[in-house]
Amino acid sequence: MKIEHVASWVSDPSAKRPFHSYFLSLDSGARLELMVSPDEAPRIAHIAVSVGSREAVDRMFQEMEAAGVRIISEPRLTGDGYYEAVVADPDGNLVEITS
Repeated sequence: MKIEHVASWVSDPSAKRPFHSYFLSLDSGARLELMVSPDEAPRIAHIAVSVGSREAVDRMFQEMEAAGVRIISEPRLTGDGYYEAVVADPDGNLVEITS
């Protein structure tokens, strides 16, 4: 398991569309996703953990669901090409489980 990326909402007055996403790649392979939207205040949005495969995402999701972890979204293919499920920690912070 490794950190795939961490996302943060940021301020950007030059945004022309309602949503922009920029990835900064780190030497370790992890990425920082900076997201801009007029409807979002600057803040950390989520952390994404890569578990290696779609099967591993499904397995971890099932284990978390059985343990009573708060489910935000079931495993799915996202518009930006990730296979992911999203859960929340007890404080409401979002964790994406990606393949």
